[in-house]
Amino acid sequence: MELPRTRSPSLQSDYTTPLRRHPALAAFAGAASLLGAMAIVNGRVAKKAERDNPPRGQFLEIDGVRLHYVERGNGRPLVLLHGNGSMIQDFESSGLIDLAANRFRVIVFDRPGFGHSSRPRNVIWTPEAQADLFRKALDRLSVQRAIVLGHSWGAAVALALATRHPSFVEALVLASGYYFPTVRADAAASSMSSMRGMGDALSHTISPIVSRLLWPSMLRKMFGPRPVPDKFVGFPKELALRRSQMRASAAEATLMIPAAFESSKSYDQLKMPTIIIAGDEDRLIDINKQSVRLHGEITHSKLHRVAGAGHMIQQSATAQLMAAIDEAAAATDIGGNAPHRFASA
Repeated sequence: MELPRTRSPSLQSDYTTPLRRHPALAAFAGAASLLGAMAIVNGRVAKKAERDNPPRGQFLEIDGVRLHYVERGNGRPLVLLHGNGSMIQDFESSGLIDLAANRFRVIVFDRPGFGHSSRPRNVIWTPEAQADLFRKALDRLSVQRAIVLGHSWGAAVALALATRHPSFVEALVLASGYYFPTVRADAAASSMSSMRGMGDALSHTISPIVSRLLWPSMLRKMFGPRPVPDKFVGFPKELALRRSQMRASAAEATLMIPAAFESSKSYDQLKMPTIIIAGDEDRLIDINKQSVRLHGEITHSKLHRVAGAGHMIQQSATAQLMAAIDEAAAATDIGGNAPHRFASA
């Protein structure tokens, strides 16, 4: 009986392990496998985060955007716009929504790409584009005039609303904002992550993992010099680290400088009562080059520096921010900027 033929050991080795003869190909295959595994893990973590943190509000369909918002309280409309990388839960965990809802009809949006709002990629989501979107959304909610508060990147959107739709904005509260172009390393670093293709690959694989590792140091910088308050535990970190939200964050970081350059041309046109508030130890933004300078440009504005506070004043100086809202409301009541005594944090 004839025995089955077998390949020689050398031929069998060449046939089954060709990567041994091509180290570069082997390295590429290994890297591709690792990145694929990262993408799978990140996708599962993101799905779990969405299941654990379902939408708490309602949705509007505006110009192809599925816009998530929360509405509470009654009275004069107050619109809250969060910063880059954030979402409704920032204002919610801070306690500001509950405080404001005692006296105002509070409407808080997840800006496009954040929280549970979509961010179509056929639009460059400048502050002006977002301002027009929110104006349409608020019209659908039968809001014709409102006090508008923006924190950080949200302050740029609030300013765009006031510039493009001045009859709509009854008063402005601008918190920890970036208003004038300066050299920023973070904007340059985000440019690659905001690019199609490369940015998609990074947000699916490396970026969420690196961001999880850097999360504690990032919070120290954002909140410093004050500690991160216990109430911030309620902020859903894993929602913020989803690939879709990380792409949105990178895009907004990249837009910071050009957006500030464009917006700064029209600050002197603003006529509504304007309250500017910032922590005097902000480690992300130089408030002398930003908030103090803006106060000089908007000559009728009021400026409040919160002693010992950092960038996240909605969390660490919630009472002062609520007082700024009340001050803005009082200013519209009497037709100008009324003096107001700020409460302690």
